Amino acid sequence: MAFTLRQLQFFVAAAEQGSVSGAARMLSISQSSVTEAIRSLEDDLGVTLFERQARGLLITHRGAGLLRHAQKILSDVSAARQAFRDDVEQAQGRLSLGVTSLVAGYVLSDLLARYRRAYPQVDLNVIEDNGEYLQHLLIGGELDVAVLLTSSVHDRMALHVETLLVSPYRLWLPLGHPLGQQEAIELGELSGETMIQLMVSEIEESTRAMMDALAVRPQVSFRTRSVEAVRSLVATGAGIAILPEMVYRPWSLEGDRIEIRDVSGDLPAVSVGLAWRRGSPLPKPALDFIRTAQTALPNG
Repeated sequence: MAFTLRQLQFFVAAAEQGSVSGAARMLSISQSSVTEAIRSLEDDLGVTLFERQARGLLITHRGAGLLRHAQKILSDVSAARQAFRDDVEQAQGRLSLGVTSLVAGYVLSDLLARYRRAYPQVDLNVIEDNGEYLQHLLIGGELDVAVLLTSSVHDRMALHVETLLVSPYRLWLPLGHPLGQQEAIELGELSGETMIQLMVSEIEESTRAMMDALAVRPQVSFRTRSVEAVRSLVATGAGIAILPEMVYRPWSLEGDRIEIRDVSGDLPAVSVGLAWRRGSPLPKPALDFIRTAQTALPNG
């Protein structure tokens, strides 16, 4: 059986109106469409649904059985559509969201796109700031949820934290660099290399720990707060960089290629996730955002 909801709708209308013409008028369609739908149903089911009479249609015993099923199916479909319609109508309100700068550029855009598509009626207010300040706003009730590096959340008694993405550090190299001949590089091989260092507060602590693990400190030729600057400098051979994989892109803005390699050794990882205040109920827009993020990001 391969009948459609539209065929069932036409069949029910014909049964209730007692004629093809009456069904066509009720549905604002042509009589031929109703006739074709009934014929297709009869062919699919292998039964006669109506006896054709001069004054209209007389439903058969088999037709009456199908009518009960069809009415229930159409009623269930209508109820399901209404439930989703109600959800959309109820998905209103306001969401106050916090995000740190590194996360804003590489994680948040996809989350917001998904959330806005699902809940277009929600009034969204996003604040970008450092992790410490966002935690202060969460505890004070000025933010509903924050998307940030969960490793930077220190007050776990006041905040609920859920990690959704773990991004390991990778080595960025210009095309043709000698280390690019290897699939994985030992941490010690970076000693003496010229480095480009990203000075973003979110990863400074983990970057410092990684540098301290080197037997010989590399020469840092350039420090910047711009990931795009790091990309351009590495691509043009000014140095190499070690950064979380989530911010890697294979091309600089100028169109130069950047390669990426694993580094073996005790390297830190960046954990991205959500934080919200403990002990107080979250508004529905915040709960919906959390569910959206849990679906969009692979669990770490």
